[in-house]
Amino acid sequence: MVLASTPKVVLGCVAFVIFWVLAVFPSVPFLPVGRTAGSLLGAMLMVLFRVMTPEEAYAAIDLPILGLLFGTMVVSIFLERADMFQYLGSMLSWKSRGSKDLLFRVCLVSAVASALFTNDTTCVVLTEFILKVARQNNLPPQPFLLALASSSNIGSSATPIGNPQNLVIAVTSGISFGSFLFGIFPAMIVGVFTNVCILLCYFWKYLSVEKVRDQEAAGHELVVADDEVSSHRFTPARMSHASSVNGDADYMRSDSMTRGGVGDTLRSRSYNSEGDRDIQVAIRSLRASSMSQEMVEVSTVCDRGRDDGPRKVTRTTSHQRSVIIEDAPEKDACFHEKEKPHEEEEVKRKTWKVFVWKTAVYLTTLGMLIALLMGLNMSWSAITAALVLLALDFTDAQACLEKVSYSLLIFFCGMFITVDGFNKTGIPNALWELVEPHARIDSAIGIALLAVVILVLSNVASNVPTVLLLGTRVAASARVISPASEKKAWLILAFVSTVAGNLTLLGSAANLIVCEQARRAQFHGYNLTFWSHLRFGVPSTIIITAIGLLIVVSY
Repeated sequence: MVLASTPKVVLGCVAFVIFWVLAVFPSVPFLPVGRTAGSLLGAMLMVLFRVMTPEEAYAAIDLPILGLLFGTMVVSIFLERADMFQYLGSMLSWKSRGSKDLLFRVCLVSAVASALFTNDTTCVVLTEFILKVARQNNLPPQPFLLALASSSNIGSSATPIGNPQNLVIAVTSGISFGSFLFGIFPAMIVGVFTNVCILLCYFWKYLSVEKVRDQEAAGHELVVADDEVSSHRFTPARMSHASSVNGDADYMRSDSMTRGGVGDTLRSRSYNSEGDRDIQVAIRSLRASSMSQEMVEVSTVCDRGRDDGPRKVTRTTSHQRSVIIEDAPEKDACFHEKEKPHEEEEVKRKTWKVFVWKTAVYLTTLGMLIALLMGLNMSWSAITAALVLLALDFTDAQACLEKVSYSLLIFFCGMFITVDGFNKTGIPNALWELVEPHARIDSAIGIALLAVVILVLSNVASNVPTVLLLGTRVAASARVISPASEKKAWLILAFVSTVAGNLTLLGSAANLIVCEQARRAQFHGYNLTFWSHLRFGVPSTIIITAIGLLIVVSY
């Protein structure tokens, strides 16, 4: 393809580079505006530089993808309110048989949840719970956090609603939900089990330490009680991009000051509590010494002329004084007996209403999944399910709709415009023409080269822009071979671009969510560093991608 005019190529590249820098590094010092504003800035520059017209910019926005994103976010919010993720979290610690069993459960539960409720949502609601379970069992958090992030990415590759890039592929290619699921599900299952084996081999030494030694080593660490884990309430489910791992110095200073302030407050409370305890002990000793010479008579006097119930009178007599102490009036027992049936009926009525509402939420979600499997329009199926849930809530929908991550929807709008403008420069087509003869999917070398290109681009330019840039080109190249090869090319792109998120900490928004949620967790926070993730991510991504490609290609 012939390149556009030189000014259009140069200005289009400038706009795309600005978008890429702000999308990959949202907290750059010279313009820390974040990913959403960065995508809008890139889109605006494409129009201002006349790389594309305003009409072409509006046409570049893919409304079906935005509708599918919105619908799945609303459904995820209602599932979180219906305690679906709390039940999934309870499965992690229910009758656990040790650290290795717990690691396997984290991988399996996070993979299944991500396939149905998106990887970002799963990481948001399960990170803190997994941290608490690890601290409770005196286990190192690192293997379980890596298991959550990596398995969520792998599991989300199985369905079109598992992650944003799959949404783009499903809508653009026209592949049905069922065909997409059956094409990648076997590779996903094998990938999850392979990921478990890699984690066990990598952390076998840490997970094999005897529990007694763990308790001794964690003598000064915080151990979370069972009731705290079971009563954990999750953060509202939001599909948002986390901020950069490398925070600003000012933020770190303010964070340390905040932690210091909390520590001082706790210490002052402990001092006050010790002083109060000493005073209470002294009062008890004085009471004991004075009452030892007294005869104490406690009686309950019922005064039928009073409406506020009986009075409890404590009469103390001694050779020195006679004191009558009247306690505050209590409610009559008969009133309690009359109110008990009403309270029990009210509790039963509320319990039944909650049960019916939760059942309606689960059935609506199941209906949406059945509609998707039947091949109905994915966007309208998700939007219909969302509207049904909003109607069944019988309350103002504003509180629920406020939890929708509109910043992500706006980010997609800006990204659609920016990527389409970059395509109009002719640079992506020119580069693909150099690679395309060697990256055909009818040979093993071609598949391997295509996978390497997708892996690199997904970690350099992020996976969604990579899909937007390569999708139609890879499909067109495979269509020349056969229609079946075109479908296979789309599935290869979906699987590899998703698993590529495990390569580095910055490769996936789910990784950043786990990192930030773990670092900011109160009392049991953990810092998952870039290098600790990279040491595990590189071998895991290469092995799982190679095995998964063999399965997807043979489909």
